Amino acid sequence: MPGPSLYEQPVLVVSQKTKLIELTNEYAVFDGQGQQIGAVVQVGQSSLRKAVRLFSQFDQFLTHHLEVRDARGPVLVLTRPAKLVRSRVLVTRPDGASVGEIVQASVFGKIRFDLIANGHLVGAIQAENWRAWDFAILDAAGTEVARITKRWEGLARTLFTTADKYVVHVHFRLPDPLAGMVIAAALTVDTALKQDDRGFN
Repeated sequence: MPGPSLYEQPVLVVSQKTKLIELTNEYAVFDGQGQQIGAVVQVGQSSLRKAVRLFSQFDQFLTHHLEVRDARGPVLVLTRPAKLVRSRVLVTRPDGASVGEIVQASVFGKIRFDLIANGHLVGAIQAENWRAWDFAILDAAGTEVARITKRWEGLARTLFTTADKYVVHVHFRLPDPLAGMVIAAALTVDTALKQDDRGFN
């Protein structure tokens, strides 16, 4: 019997797995009770690419590939093309079908990322306070449908033993393609979007 789906969770706790030297991005995803139900894994890194990441700051200018997985296997594939100023993340299903893209709409002031599907704006991530990890995820009408934060007094408090964890609250079950875009945005807000700190403070 397959395990729980990431799409059905009202609360997701995202934890970056600790490494001595971070050569790949790898995140564990827990439900509100502290059970691991998924992961975000960087794929397709060559030895040369890892060396670049270890010995230079040029990693942000390279293309990143991430898989979002639950108990059923890969559910989303994320590609962040090489970045110069604005981040952009392409979201597809494992079979290559497009879900949409996450596009950085602003560089200075309050950072905003638009969620685009089929050429239409379906939502946005509004960084209300990047230092405090306070992000509102909105639908196309501007209604908050989810929130990313480090503040939560729920059952998973014991998971918060280090600073590399954050919580995603999904306020209600969302329709596609917004559901997939919210999952993609929430699980990669650090890995794919915040690759460096310029302009995010």
